[in-house]
Amino acid sequence: QVQLVESGGGLVQAGGSLRLSCAASGNGFSINAMGWYRQAPGKQRELVATITSADITTYADSVKGRFTISRDNANENTVFLQMNSLKPEDTAVYFCNTRARRWPNEYTYWGQGTQVTVSS
Repeated sequence: QVQLVESGGGLVQAGGSLRLSCAASGNGFSINAMGWYRQAPGKQRELVATITSADITTYADSVKGRFTISRDNANENTVFLQMNSLKPEDTAVYFCNTRARRWPNEYTYWGQGTQVTVSS
């Protein structure tokens, strides 16, 4: 099993910033990729940003230029999501996700989610 511990959500005014963090831990696993998804009330969960073990990043069009995903230099199994210029439509529960390999299989794990609320 891989455990994901998220932190950093909260309430912020439009135009403000927040930084989310997610730390993955688990014996016998190597991390292939980590990322963030979000789910707003009444909507499906959607991808926000991902980063692979090779530091290849992907972003949803809606957050490009505003959000940055990165890995902790001291602990590559910790990722950050820096969210700038936040908009009310960014309000959602943000879930950390990881694809972890335990040879020969790959498994997907989810964090419990952290609420981000952007007021107008």
